[in-house]
Amino acid sequence: MTVLRSLVFVALFYLFSVLWVIVMLPTVLGPRSWTVTCVKVWAKVFTAMLAPICGVRVEVRGREHMPAGPALVAAKHQCMFDALGTMAIYPDACFVTKKELFAIPLFGWYARRAGMIPVDRSGHSKALRQLVSDARERMSEARQLVIFPEGHRMPPGETGDYQPGVAALYRELGLPCTPVATNSGVHWPAHGFIRRPGTIVYEFLPPIPAGLHRATFMRELQERIEPASRALLAE
Repeated sequence: MTVLRSLVFVALFYLFSVLWVIVMLPTVLGPRSWTVTCVKVWAKVFTAMLAPICGVRVEVRGREHMPAGPALVAAKHQCMFDALGTMAIYPDACFVTKKELFAIPLFGWYARRAGMIPVDRSGHSKALRQLVSDARERMSEARQLVIFPEGHRMPPGETGDYQPGVAALYRELGLPCTPVATNSGVHWPAHGFIRRPGTIVYEFLPPIPAGLHRATFMRELQERIEPASRALLAE
């Protein structure tokens, strides 16, 4: 039954997505807010589809810690839903994502229109400087900058190396950093089409204050995100 329900969801997800990118075409004639609003509606609709079709619900905890204005957010990354579905959660988020995704027809177009930040993971120092420059521009728009500090999806319960991008943003933006824990990979695996029943939880943790030394910040970030994510897996 799980396999059948997952197949139905995937089919409807892609059908709705194809139709929606066509509906969104007029947004290219308007301000960025038009594109962002349409993307948020898309995320809300397919998130709502998860519960009746797959038995997957989404819960947000720690809303009192969720930033509303210009902010740096560092989130655990276990599956595609962490970037797509959570766009419906933040007031006006922009995500740091690999530049290859911007080459996808229409998706990449709308990602640029919505102000997402492409990063060349092989670009080293040049890419880091560009990331910081783009981030400063987004902060002038009072947005929430979301970065996945491990740089890629990790299986539930596993920890990857925390990359220098998050430390550079923390230092250069001079903002507190809000960590986010999750168990999303249990119910929406990184690979395959199976969607397992249960509750995807995103837990916003107390922000790390600005101004910490790089090593202290990186250690504090990992010591907040990883235990909180493992605790969600154990529920």
